[in-house]
Amino acid sequence: MSVYRRDRRAEEILGSRGRIRVLEVLAESGELNISEISRRTGLNYTSVERHLSKLVELGLLREKRYGKIRIFKAVFSSLNIRFEQGSPVRVEVSKPELEE
Repeated sequence: MSVYRRDRRAEEILGSRGRIRVLEVLAESGELNISEISRRTGLNYTSVERHLSKLVELGLLREKRYGKIRIFKAVFSSLNIRFEQGSPVRVEVSKPELEE
């Protein structure tokens, strides 16, 4: 076992291709509803919904609701997962300077 305190967010993000695809789509597009994210990633609605819930829980996305419509937006301007020899894995999240 490593002596370092592990940032488990890296495992949560990198452990799923679907999560990475959802992050890519939202990083490129800004904000989208679940159906559009599903269409752009090629993943089914249920899988996308599950990935979105996890990414909200990790603090990487924000959800807005307009009645039954749910819109998701990335709350980061950059996301870096750093692997450095002799150091623990780090997840660095840069937030936009101006948030709505």
